[in-house]
Amino acid sequence: MNIEEFKEGKTLIVDKPLNWTSFDVVNKLRWNLKRRLKVKKIKVGHAGTLDPLATGVLVICTGKHTKLIESLQAGEKTYTGTILLGKTTPSYDLETEYDQDFPTDHIDEILLEEIRASFVGEQDQMPPIFSAKQVDGKRAYDLARAGKEVKLKTNRITITDFKIDHSRFPEIDFEISCSKGTYIRSIAHDFGKALNSGGTLIALRRTRSGDQRIEDAKSVDYWIDTIRDAEGNAPRAIEK
Repeated sequence: MNIEEFKEGKTLIVDKPLNWTSFDVVNKLRWNLKRRLKVKKIKVGHAGTLDPLATGVLVICTGKHTKLIESLQAGEKTYTGTILLGKTTPSYDLETEYDQDFPTDHIDEILLEEIRASFVGEQDQMPPIFSAKQVDGKRAYDLARAGKEVKLKTNRITITDFKIDHSRFPEIDFEISCSKGTYIRSIAHDFGKALNSGGTLIALRRTRSGDQRIEDAKSVDYWIDTIRDAEGNAPRAIEK
């Protein structure tokens, strides 16, 4: 692969590692591209944030392909993951400690199916206060971590498909397809609340973003090796 392709513009499908931010991936690839190309600047951006505790499809654009980011972000997303019922955290996931316990004895298969079905369709969703939403010029999560009150507006979202597997109850495994801007952490929280209990997202993986699928994603190391291989001074890149 010619390194100039990255400079001109490429779309990379990355399998984001656990505990990395989306910007960590962007910065790592940008640093390696600048070093290889011996330039001070190169455009690199991502088409849709993934939380640090999530893994999976992260679309990275370089060069002129950064102009495609807005259209790539607009595509429907698919996620798999696990919701733990009976507990909540302030962040709706494991970024923060559990703060409340709720009963789960009343939850049966019939109630689970009824609530699952109610989530399919167009709806208003309240984002988590531990999110990157802007509030008076500041990130909501910065205000939340400082213990300040955070007031957010709802987003209009659409859930087109929502499957659950309760065989490991109170852990609920799921697969969900949804529109841009959907917070899966809020789905977990709201799902637990609708069951008259609590819910926390304890695992999340994005398997599709628009036309980009996890089967086509490569590790960060794969893309770094590919960049170096184009330079001709590193071993040929191997797939993860």
